[in-house]
Amino acid sequence: MDSSQQPSITLATTDDVHEIHAMICELASYEKALDAVEATEDTLRQTLTFADSPATHTNPGYAKTLILRLPSTPTSGTNDKPSAVAGMAMYFTNYSTWTGRPGVHLEDLYVRPEYRGRGYGKLLIQALAKETLKIGGKRLEWNCLEWNESSLKFYDGLGAKQMKGWVGLRLDGQELEKMAMGKANGQTNGQTNGHS
Repeated sequence: MDSSQQPSITLATTDDVHEIHAMICELASYEKALDAVEATEDTLRQTLTFADSPATHTNPGYAKTLILRLPSTPTSGTNDKPSAVAGMAMYFTNYSTWTGRPGVHLEDLYVRPEYRGRGYGKLLIQALAKETLKIGGKRLEWNCLEWNESSLKFYDGLGAKQMKGWVGLRLDGQELEKMAMGKANGQTNGQTNGHS
């Protein structure tokens, strides 16, 4: 297959916001959590970094999105049919104190059902691995739901290791607000154990 028949992976532009939002909703629906999605196209425009709009003080660009597009389809006219968006990988940089280096955290990897089984998920992970090395990073990390056995098998086939012994933790909603105001439930002595 020549390169013109290969899918392309590029950093999303502001024109891709509709597709990004649609894929977030599709993924949430697959995970039976569509009602938990609060993101809108407007909030995505305000918080993501795009290829055509560098981060500014008004848009710090907390995350980036790689878009995987299929090759354009020639039509009988002079214009090609727009490339279909087959998937995305949304990510942000993190930091490890133990390595003293940055890393990449994959927030969402999504390939639309009709395009699965073609190696597109692997292509997106490969692109993120390259991005990790490009920034001098040491780790590419992500989370996967325990019940998602097909994805866990896919990740295992890529050589990814499950992080046994680590527990995901989160503060959100009222608990986050209470913590920010110093009104958190429970007691703490300020001691922590662990590493990042």
